[in-house]
Amino acid sequence: MSLISLARRGRAVALVAGALLLVPLVAEARPGGGRSSGSRGSFTNSAPPSTNTTPGGAQTFQRSAPASPASPSMAGPAAAGAAAQAARPSFARNMMMGIGAGLLGAGLFGMLSGSGFFSGLASLAGMLGFLLQIGLIAGIIMLAIRFFRRRSEPQLAGAGAPYARQGHDAPQSQPAMARMGGFGGGAAAAAQPQPLELTGEDFNAFERLLGEVNTAYSNEDEAGLRQRTTPEMFGYFDEDLSDNAGRGVVDRVSDVKLLQGDLSQAWKEGNADYATVAMRFSLINAVYDRKSGKVVDGNATQTQEVSEYWTFLRERGGAWKLSGIQQAA
Repeated sequence: MSLISLARRGRAVALVAGALLLVPLVAEARPGGGRSSGSRGSFTNSAPPSTNTTPGGAQTFQRSAPASPASPSMAGPAAAGAAAQAARPSFARNMMMGIGAGLLGAGLFGMLSGSGFFSGLASLAGMLGFLLQIGLIAGIIMLAIRFFRRRSEPQLAGAGAPYARQGHDAPQSQPAMARMGGFGGGAAAAAQPQPLELTGEDFNAFERLLGEVNTAYSNEDEAGLRQRTTPEMFGYFDEDLSDNAGRGVVDRVSDVKLLQGDLSQAWKEGNADYATVAMRFSLINAVYDRKSGKVVDGNATQTQEVSEYWTFLRERGGAWKLSGIQQAA
C-alpha cells in the first residue's frame, strides 16, 4: 500500500472519529450538560417532590458526592470539586501524544538509517492505522458505557410527607418564578431536617442565579461560576468546559427567561439552608466550533424550553449558591 493510500485511509478514519466525538454534544449542551449533577445535603439520594411546574418529578443525580455528616453543606461539595478536577478525561490526549511521539521517532530512525524521514514514516503507517482503529473501538465502547450508565440510574421514591406551602406572603413585585405557578405551589419534604421559611428576596435570588450561572457558563467565566456555585458544582462545570475546549467547541447560552417556578423543598440542615426549586425556562443554546465560529450543534436563533430542578445552598448569613441541577423526568 502506497503512502498516499495510507494517508487517504488515515483521513477517512479521522473523519469518522471526529463524528463520534461530536455525538455527546447534543446531550451535554448548556450548564449541567443535560445531566443531573450536584448534591441536596441529606436528601441527595431522595428524589425531590414533584410540583405543578414539573409534575413528572426529577431524575436522580448522575454525578454527585453526598455531603459528610461533619459538614453537610460544604465538605462533600469541596471533595467532589477536587475529585472532578482530578478525574478529567486524559485518555485521548495521552493516546495522541503517544502516536505523535511514535511518528517522530520513526521518522528520525529513517533519517539515521539512511532511508529518509518519510521512509521511516511509511514503515510505521500500518501500525498507525491499527492504532487509530483501536482508538475508534475504544471510543465507541466508552460512549456505549456512558450511555447505558446514564439510562440505568434508578428512579427513587419521593422524599416523604409534604412541608407547609411557602411564599404566599411574597410581594407582588417578586419575579416570575413566584408569580407563575408560585413557589408556594409545590410539595415539600419530611419534618427532618427542619423546614425553612423563604421570602420574596430568596425567590429573587434564585431567579437571578438562573440567569447569572447560565451567563457565566456561556462566557466560560470560571471566576463567576466559582462565586455562584458550590465547589462540587464548580468542579463539574469546569470539567464540562475543559471537555468543550478539548473538542474545540464553545457552548453559548443566551436569552434565559424564567417561565414558571415552584418550590419543591426548603429546609435547614446544620449551619446551612437548602432550597430545591422546579423551574421551567426558555433559552437559546448552540455549540460553536472555536476556529470557524460555525454552529455544530443546537440552533443559534431558535428558542427552546427546559425544565429542571435547581437546588440552592446558603451558609448561615451568606449568599445562595447553586448546589445541584436535576433534569425533570
